[in-house]
Amino acid sequence: MAAAGMLLALSAAPAALAQKSRGVLRQYIIDSPASMSIHEETTVVAERPMMAVMSNLVLFDQHVPQNSLSDILPDLATDWAWDEDGTRLTLHLRQGVKWHDGKPFTAADVKCTWDLVQGKGPERLRVNPRKAWYNNLSEVVPNGDYEVTFELKRQQPAFIALLATGMSPVYPCHVCGRL
Repeated sequence: MAAAGMLLALSAAPAALAQKSRGVLRQYIIDSPASMSIHEETTVVAERPMMAVMSNLVLFDQHVPQNSLSDILPDLATDWAWDEDGTRLTLHLRQGVKWHDGKPFTAADVKCTWDLVQGKGPERLRVNPRKAWYNNLSEVVPNGDYEVTFELKRQQPAFIALLATGMSPVYPCHVCGRL
């Protein structure tokens, strides 16, 4: 009887474990986030649920227990390289990515996001807890639709680690002011 019950449970498992689109993400956390804007929040209360919705250029490998520069993986970027001076970080972007509304992801979204975080663009964040992270960032320069360069004032080898945190998603430029 127990063996029959186990076989029945195992035969139903693949259907129950299958992923489906347009589902509901339920995650129990200890508090309600003030907003769903990761760039405006200071705790993981907003970051945890929104990381399932937003994407970064790069991310730390989630299977490695201790973050290091050697454990950074591509996300919206496919690869990256520093120039000889160590002040220009160029990333090639994944093509064919679309935002939730079907509009394409491009280098303009990357520029728009970091202009927003630095307070350089026409839109403003209500709260900007990570603006100081990017004091060394001089400019974000799109090179066509699928390449972007972060130009730094001086060398900062760990700059890419800032981009790899869960607090550094790319926002869709066409909706930045409405997040």
